[in-house]
Amino acid sequence: MIVHAFPRNVRRLLCAVLLATLTACAPTAPARSTSSAVPPPQLDTPVPRHAGERTAVFAGGCFWGMQWVFEHVRGVQRVEAGYAGGQASTARYGIVSGGGTGHAESVRVSYDPSQVSYGQLLRVYFSVATDPTQRDRQGPDVGTQYRGVIFTADVQQARVAQAYVRQLDAAGAFDRPIVTRIQPLTGFYPAEAYHQDYARLHPNALYIAVNDAPKITQLRQQLPALYRATPVTYSP
Repeated sequence: MIVHAFPRNVRRLLCAVLLATLTACAPTAPARSTSSAVPPPQLDTPVPRHAGERTAVFAGGCFWGMQWVFEHVRGVQRVEAGYAGGQASTARYGIVSGGGTGHAESVRVSYDPSQVSYGQLLRVYFSVATDPTQRDRQGPDVGTQYRGVIFTADVQQARVAQAYVRQLDAAGAFDRPIVTRIQPLTGFYPAEAYHQDYARLHPNALYIAVNDAPKITQLRQQLPALYRATPVTYSP
């Protein structure tokens, strides 16, 4: 059976069912123990005195799970699944899922910096949202559209992200080097409505149960101060 000949939604189901037997869907060995979070960033953005709203864009595999994880983070106001890294004309699922557009499945996180810092969001990203040692893939999903990217909105975000990657590599936080890219955000394009909140709305779907639900448990256990039980929900 050639799993990759099927549409991605069907492929995900097959991968979840046949995870133990199909090489194409076998998870890679974990790059670190998942019993604890990575260390907090030594360099972070300053905490403002008053509430506000800022955004951060991350890519690191399927945007279903990424969106669900960040919806459970304290101080996050909204999370939107979408595409970043390519052109507006190709920001459509049917094209992006084939690879070659330059887009990565991404999430745009709107957050209150008086409650959660950019560095803390990065800690969630590296601890539970993605495996930053996997290049151009994430678990059963293979292709540049699943690559890990921190899309920075300004110089401050870039400086914090770059310093954090250096810190984690120097500390040996992972068994393999971090390959997550850091690049300026040139545009974010929301995904189709049926992708929004997909994991939260379908927690028992096999793909979600195998690949994404464990991340919510890890977030609660590893970063309890940042975890909230009731997630924010997507609204257009």
